[in-house]
Amino acid sequence: MSFKKKDNQTYYNPIRKAVLNHQMIQPGDKVAIGMSGGKDSTSLLYFLDMISKQKRLGFEFEIVPITLAMGFDMNITPLQEFVEGLGYELEVVPTNIAQVVFDIREERSPCSLCAKLRRGILYKRAKEMGCNKVALGHHLDDGIETYFMNFLFHGQMASFEPISYLSNTDITLIRPLIYVEEKQIIQFIKREELPVIFNPCPVDKKTKREEIKQLVSGMAQTYPDIREKFIMGMERGTSDDFWMKSMHVKNKD
Repeated sequence: MSFKKKDNQTYYNPIRKAVLNHQMIQPGDKVAIGMSGGKDSTSLLYFLDMISKQKRLGFEFEIVPITLAMGFDMNITPLQEFVEGLGYELEVVPTNIAQVVFDIREERSPCSLCAKLRRGILYKRAKEMGCNKVALGHHLDDGIETYFMNFLFHGQMASFEPISYLSNTDITLIRPLIYVEEKQIIQFIKREELPVIFNPCPVDKKTKREEIKQLVSGMAQTYPDIREKFIMGMERGTSDDFWMKSMHVKNKD
């Protein structure tokens, strides 16, 4: 696929800005990308692949796509074909997360436990494959929603970090899409007809995060620049007054 000038401004520039502003990727890094089959991680792989192959950062780095088999009945063939079409092999890690969360633990609020289990397995496999960084597809709207979730439900005025070092796994976690709006990702996925795998999770779209998503959408109607103001907060914030450690983020994958 080829990019037009407008595409570069809309998609490439904010990703490159996030990577450079927060020094997310360094020469020789081996970056695992957590692939869920959703629009965000699929877009993330596409753009990091473009940046890597075209050496848009001025140096080389490796990409390792990894997905977790959650235990749901899920056809990931379109995802595998997409990954292979870019020249990679999708690493599929079998898990029993769905069974643990829904059958064994019977969690009434399963998202937190599910996210914790997924992160642990993903980081472990990334390390086993020689990766020093893991990239997740969290975008600007995710950051805003996480901020309000932590404020409203936990009394913490903080969002997740664009980049953070996880000492217990010796992995650095990065979020290159942090300056990209969700609507931009949706538009890009539809226009390029990239594969999006149906999420069979029984609580998908039924969580507190979905409530906060609607809240943020409503606020944006009254305050159209809410996303730009959040980026300003990110750029001015420090680890002590704006960010919270990634492993403590509530109900966020």
